[in-house]
Amino acid sequence: MGWRRIVIAGGLVALAVLGGIYVAGRGWLGTTLEVGPPTAARIPAQSLATRDRAQLDAAVQIGVDRSEQILFGDLHVHSGFSADAYVASLPLGGGDGAYTVSDACDFARLCSGLDFWSINDHAIGSSPRRWRQTIESIRQCNTIGSGGGDPDMVAFLGWEWTQIGSGPENHYGHKNVVLRHLDDGHIPTRPIAADSPANPFRGIPTLGLGLLPILEGDRVYFDAAADFQEMSGVPRCPDGVPVRALPDTCREFAATPAELFAKLDDWGHEAMVIPHGTTWGTYTPPGSSWEKQLRDGHHDPERQRLIEIYSGHGNTEEYRPHREVALRADGRRSCPDPVPGHRSSCQQAGEIIRERCLQAGETIEICDARAAAARQLWVDTPGVSGHLVVGGSEAEEWLDSGQCSDCFQPAFNHRTPSSVQAILAYRALAPSEPADRFRFGIIASSDSHTARPGTGYKEYARVQMSDARMSRISLPGAVTEPPAAEARPVIPWSRPATDWMERERLGSFFYTGGLVAAHAGARSREAIWEALERRTVYATSGPRILLWFDILNPGGDEASPAPMGSETRMGVAPAFRVRAVGSLEQQPGCPEHSLTGLTASRLERLCRGECHNPGDQRRLITRIEVIRIQPQILPGEPLEPLIEDPWRVFTCPSDPAGCSVEFRDQSFGQRARDTLYYVRAIEAPAPAINAGTLRCERDAEGRCIQSDPCWGESDDDDCLAPSQARAWSSPVFVDYVARPPAFEEFPEAPAAPAGS
Repeated sequence: MGWRRIVIAGGLVALAVLGGIYVAGRGWLGTTLEVGPPTAARIPAQSLATRDRAQLDAAVQIGVDRSEQILFGDLHVHSGFSADAYVASLPLGGGDGAYTVSDACDFARLCSGLDFWSINDHAIGSSPRRWRQTIESIRQCNTIGSGGGDPDMVAFLGWEWTQIGSGPENHYGHKNVVLRHLDDGHIPTRPIAADSPANPFRGIPTLGLGLLPILEGDRVYFDAAADFQEMSGVPRCPDGVPVRALPDTCREFAATPAELFAKLDDWGHEAMVIPHGTTWGTYTPPGSSWEKQLRDGHHDPERQRLIEIYSGHGNTEEYRPHREVALRADGRRSCPDPVPGHRSSCQQAGEIIRERCLQAGETIEICDARAAAARQLWVDTPGVSGHLVVGGSEAEEWLDSGQCSDCFQPAFNHRTPSSVQAILAYRALAPSEPADRFRFGIIASSDSHTARPGTGYKEYARVQMSDARMSRISLPGAVTEPPAAEARPVIPWSRPATDWMERERLGSFFYTGGLVAAHAGARSREAIWEALERRTVYATSGPRILLWFDILNPGGDEASPAPMGSETRMGVAPAFRVRAVGSLEQQPGCPEHSLTGLTASRLERLCRGECHNPGDQRRLITRIEVIRIQPQILPGEPLEPLIEDPWRVFTCPSDPAGCSVEFRDQSFGQRARDTLYYVRAIEAPAPAINAGTLRCERDAEGRCIQSDPCWGESDDDDCLAPSQARAWSSPVFVDYVARPPAFEEFPEAPAAPAGS
């Protein structure tokens, strides 16, 4: 009888333990993240006047005579209401607690000193309570800045539609939705989430959540369970029901961009959809291309007018001819042949296995066969997890494979068919489509996951001012393997989401954030929105470079210049003028209005002792680069000859007043095809976080022979390297016609402001 009592007692204990784990996992022992009101004081009018005067003086000195001012913002910001941002804030990612929408407001106002910003938490993690609190916090943020005259800062409401395909055929990527208005009558009842075939933002099982406080030894995981249960507990809205007839308590989904646009049309509110991260190999399956988004209603030229070229997750601008997979006519995939200057990851998988095989004493024939098998297994692995086929591999073994080694601060595993340059070169030749090509204005933002808009003002505090911490997250259940001398197939979905990506190499591709700069008629919500719609905007990699790019003779009329973002039809050589002024050098510490506008403890937590604090000296602009792109005119026309980067380069004098150049495309009439032009203004080199990416040691031919990823370094190591910060203009779109009519904007482009 004794053993029966022992078994029963043991069973009761086990049930009690499981019950406790279940209770903890359900979140009943924790509290959900709450958003308090913003606390930062309004920026004094005198401080704003000083900021505006410095810009006006620079504009006059370079010869600009316009009423518009340049306002700097960030339209891509996440708080702890995004699942990945929340996880990164936990101790398992080295975090110091979740940051809220109100934290973002205070940071934008008094740490980074922005003129405007938007919140863009992932819709997949939203809930009715979270959406209400987000709206209220954004309204409070605007109320602080609205006391008399123009606001000191404008905050926009929005969310991120976060789509991840299981393969190239169903991958559309990430898009931020930004709303113009803030009153109840112009806000959707709920954000619209992506219905992704493959999405790492999955809920953790209840028992897994309940185990976290035990495994990690921290009460904060009781709260984490409560938050994740709230995220995963929102029921799916029924399909096929008009958006206004849906319950207030459900989560709305759109599987494709076409469905997203249709739902936004159904709501009828003014909204802008901004794609971003188009080349990010972190989540973009190899072989993906943006070309398909010109078909089947996946592009809305009215709503989708801007594209994010740069963020703290990397630069997506540059096109290169290399590919990570070769797609055959019969649909099969293979590892592409090596190309000079690029090492594909599937090729490197084969090299790692070959080297291990030879070290194990196998013959060259056997090792060559294993290398070939490893290359094909990498290609055949679903999603972005090809690295898992090489068991027990270290980040250093992959060297710089899969990377754009000659790109400026590139995105990790840069997918060139979806680069901004490729996107601008694609053309749909079917007349049934609403747009034959993408006519995007160019912006940058931060993609901050610590609620810190506009982090690129100084290069410091890498793990707070970039998203480097996100690469350190390791969920329970991560697999540790010994080095294997033979590759094997894997099923990524059977492992924790943090195993799917190459976390250690990824850590070298987190930077401080970029900015969107808007040529706006006033410091107001309306003027900023109108500038975004007109595409009179440009991007910077963080510093507040001043940039003007004009076509001097739109439509052949020399008397009426038009700004960046314009469209024109003409048959004569287009003439252009570029004027650029470097950003102001930053002084240590924070300005007086930041020191008095926040409590000392809050200023230290948010700003880490440093704020946007410009002095009087400007950085030098060293050169102006002109990029010329001719969109396709034939199906499948190769992109390489169509993208000329750079087409022209102008060396600038060493003058802190800036750089001004003019040029004309004399061959435009002879080529007789549509062409777009945009420019880059390049600053003198300065240290920047992770500018050295994988910090390769290279041989005489430039090949990476040894890497030193910036991943496990001390939080005090900012992994600095020289960088040439830059600004990218929006394009000027010049369509060819045999006889030049008078200048006119295309119907989808709002008219340029008077005096521009």
